[in-house]
Amino acid sequence: MENQRIFLWIALALTGWLTWQAWIKDYHAPPPVAVPGPTSTVEQRPVPADLPGLPAAAEARAVDDESPSPTSGKRIHVQTDVYDISLSTDGGDLRTVALTEYPVHKNQPDVLVRLLDDDPADYFAIQSGLRSAAGESEPNHQAVYEAMESEYSLADGADILEVPLTWQGAGGVTVTKTFVFRRGSYAVDVNYKVENSTGNDWAAASYVQLRRKHVPRQRSMTDVDTYSFRGPVIYDGEKYRKLDVEDLAEEPIRLKVAGGWLASIQHHFLAAAIPPTAKPEEITARIREDVYTLTAVGEVTTVPPGASASFAERLFVGPKLQRQLEEAAPGLRLTVDYGFLTIISQPLFWLLQKLHGLTGNWGWAIILLTVLIKLVFYKLSETSGKSMAKMRKLQPRLKALQERYKDDRQALSQAMMDLYKREKVNPASGCLPILVQMPVFLALYWVLLESVEMRQAPFMLWINDLSARDPYYILPLLMGVTMFIQQRLNPAPPDPMQARIMMALPVIFTVFFAFFPAGLVLYWFVNNLLSIAQQWRINKVVERTG
Repeated sequence: MENQRIFLWIALALTGWLTWQAWIKDYHAPPPVAVPGPTSTVEQRPVPADLPGLPAAAEARAVDDESPSPTSGKRIHVQTDVYDISLSTDGGDLRTVALTEYPVHKNQPDVLVRLLDDDPADYFAIQSGLRSAAGESEPNHQAVYEAMESEYSLADGADILEVPLTWQGAGGVTVTKTFVFRRGSYAVDVNYKVENSTGNDWAAASYVQLRRKHVPRQRSMTDVDTYSFRGPVIYDGEKYRKLDVEDLAEEPIRLKVAGGWLASIQHHFLAAAIPPTAKPEEITARIREDVYTLTAVGEVTTVPPGASASFAERLFVGPKLQRQLEEAAPGLRLTVDYGFLTIISQPLFWLLQKLHGLTGNWGWAIILLTVLIKLVFYKLSETSGKSMAKMRKLQPRLKALQERYKDDRQALSQAMMDLYKREKVNPASGCLPILVQMPVFLALYWVLLESVEMRQAPFMLWINDLSARDPYYILPLLMGVTMFIQQRLNPAPPDPMQARIMMALPVIFTVFFAFFPAGLVLYWFVNNLLSIAQQWRINKVVERTG
């Protein structure tokens, strides 16, 4: 087996793998359906309203309530250093959430990423409240609340902003629902204080549910966002699960967990609902009329007459900043979807962050990380390089054998094996080093693709966004040139068909990488430069030593 053939198959396998990642979702996607946009003349159907049921151990209550969701009411504007939010007194929940630090496109800084939206065409909501076990009026997400102000903003020098909403029950129960925002944080606490002024016990359970319109997407080679999973996920305290929306229609999910959470994720961003970890919660997942719903309902708590009680939930609405995800909830960091190579990708990201702390530039951090990886695998690469150099030196003698035995394939194979044995050359000696390095290369691919920290990060010169493709295709062209130079330093495959394929690979990779984020192309370009330098040196040494 010629060593060059190993490189050929690995390169073709890598090309196929990258193509598969670009066009196939984590789960098989159904055919796309037409969804009218906000400007369409087609009438938008209202999103069906769902009220979660109480846990099975409590008194029976309907799981679904078809009463319409509130559509009017006083809007409350909330501004922090990271959020621009609209709350409503109808339902007492977040209606829209825009991220002030994250524009959709770098050249349009005023058009912000909006995660939560009450527009039916792009519906995405987190709803929360309390459900009463007795069936009387209750402060759920369809109740009417009161607010003291219509504008709230995080003051200069302040670290916390609290936005209280009040619900007054007909029987004398008062509930204050307070949203707590913190400077620089995408974790939002939702606290309830219940005061029972009636003469009877008042029993209720807190709930939080996440609802989103499911819009199947087509894969796009030019849109990096479509490479990542988009949809519902849950964590049961031990295991992280991506949910196939189509399967939910056939088999809804119901779990009893402690320390879990639920979320809807997309490339670089997520919205998550995190119940209290100390108490078990009933988590359900289902879909109805193209809207999937993830719900967590806590245990029923009884508030005696004249007493008070507290309930709490936590939300996370924002970018997948890994440090904040770790602080918000156990396992929430898993939403940064590195796939089956997470065990390698996470240490690589940690190292990349440290290098960014030294350089202050993600581009230079990528270059330094590439150098470090190359140093770690230097000895392995050297073994492969020496084998390639020896094979290159034997090229004239191999060509002579091909001419002599051109009509006898079996004799040619035997003569080549004898030559390798006499010259102490093992054509397969470079296989193991390459196979060992491939998981690291693929893990770094996912780190560069999935880490929001590098979204819209500038490098230098014309590369002002490492998460977007090179606007002038200069870097992919340079990478293609380095691949061509690498081929010239290595022996040509003895088979003419393999040789033609190898000559075409630089062109194929150049076209393919033209649509990849510049950070990925930068890594590959630098790795090629280091490989060229190493192989050139090895070739010179082998030639001198004869």
